[in-house]
Amino acid sequence: MEILERSIRAETKRIVVVAVLFFVSFFVSCSSGERIEGFIHYRLNYNPSTLDPAHIVDVTGGTIAAKLFNGLVRLDENLAVVSDIAESWVISPDGTIYTFRIRSDVRFTNQRKVMASDFKYSFERILSPTSKSPNMWVFEKVVGAKSYARGETTEVSGIVVRDPHTLQIRLEKPFSPFLNLLTMTAAYVVPREEVERWGIDFATHPIGSGPFILREWRHNDRLLLEKNEHYFSGMARVEGICYRVIPEDLTAVTEFELGNLDVLSVPASEFRRFKFSEKWKDLIVSREGVNSYYLGLNCSRPPFHHPLARKAISQAIDRRKILETYYETRGVLACGPVPDALRSWQPPEPLPYDPKNASELIRRSGLQDRTILFYITADQEVADIAEIIQSYLKRAGLSIAIKQLEWSSYKAALNKGEADMFWISWWADYPDPENFLFPLFHSSNHGPSGNRTWYTNKTVDALIEKGQRLTSGPARSSYYGTAEQIIVNDVPSVFFWHKADITLRQPTVRNYEPYPIYSVDKGLEVSF
Repeated sequence: MEILERSIRAETKRIVVVAVLFFVSFFVSCSSGERIEGFIHYRLNYNPSTLDPAHIVDVTGGTIAAKLFNGLVRLDENLAVVSDIAESWVISPDGTIYTFRIRSDVRFTNQRKVMASDFKYSFERILSPTSKSPNMWVFEKVVGAKSYARGETTEVSGIVVRDPHTLQIRLEKPFSPFLNLLTMTAAYVVPREEVERWGIDFATHPIGSGPFILREWRHNDRLLLEKNEHYFSGMARVEGICYRVIPEDLTAVTEFELGNLDVLSVPASEFRRFKFSEKWKDLIVSREGVNSYYLGLNCSRPPFHHPLARKAISQAIDRRKILETYYETRGVLACGPVPDALRSWQPPEPLPYDPKNASELIRRSGLQDRTILFYITADQEVADIAEIIQSYLKRAGLSIAIKQLEWSSYKAALNKGEADMFWISWWADYPDPENFLFPLFHSSNHGPSGNRTWYTNKTVDALIEKGQRLTSGPARSSYYGTAEQIIVNDVPSVFFWHKADITLRQPTVRNYEPYPIYSVDKGLEVSF
């Protein structure tokens, strides 16, 4: 389908929205009108698969978990590492020993005090061979982590409780992103007695120390978070948060305009309408996104184990045209996986759009003789983009079968390597280019840990590891810059854009801020 035709369809959808809003205003369902006094109401595109920090790997889960849990340290609004439950810390001169002093006034929401031993338990739980956590890589540089993960020892020797309020972590070698890693969801502290009480159901009955408490989770409907009146850092300004699960963009827009949602991430199909609306245009907030949207190609098997096949896909798609037309320039064209805001080296040079050469590469690699399985989520914007990509590849001589799955099934399929290609995004866990290189392209992270293209390049592995040992400077930038250019040349993914975060709020909402990294927002400032 041509992009022009797609744009016409998008405009038709806008007209439909107006008509639907007119009629829906007369026929509001009971469930739509169930606003809870004092609660702020947000939309979720899909039902979270888990709220257990050991198993969360997505932005939705991480966003909610930030309200329920705490770590030793956190990121502030300027993306600097600041105190959370650790009131102070000291790093040894050689960069291998981290000593944290734990606050004495922090309690879990079951009212037990948080101690240094709780962090040791929580971190070892991530590494335990029985937990099967996809986040083991966060702690793999700790002394004794690998032997513990293999079941060879009973504890991680590099995580030591010096006294009830002092925790020491020893690394195998200097690792510059480590303090940033400790701001991640996987490094949140959990109470052992609650994990053991609930077992696998801790995923839906999470207990933490955060500013909110999960009070209700009606799957595929809503989650209710109630403010924690005993939170050590002060109470939230709202009574609670209602996350409503609304997969369809049209329904979400309708609910927002009816006043049943307080904040809306603006869908592509509605951006122009809201942008030029006298009522809404001054309530739109746009912020540069620290993310990367890409078309992943499964490098572990035919047909994309061959570089020619991957290059054919890259050169068959006019990414810039899609960004400027359908996506209405709601982001910046990507030249590689690392967002421009984090890159301190010359941008890599991706392959140019060249449909003629793409067709030749398809012929040479034998792609025209098979159907490519293209996996996507059940999201309308993603479906629209997938159809545009499909039309480009069809013109180049490829047969593309789109398979749409709900989020949990989609993640499971990608983790198993079922898809030939897939559409996905990666959002920063912490503000470091390493976060867009190591999880996504290091060969130790195949599957659920982030490298869902199953890409393997030992030179790239070595360059990333060299960069990890340096805290800053031109050498670190050189290692990461060289690694990024090799990745772009190998085309394990086609990098499309770095999406701007465009949100719309109700006029009654105060102090709402769309932060560039999801874990920054603890939900404390927003109010009415």
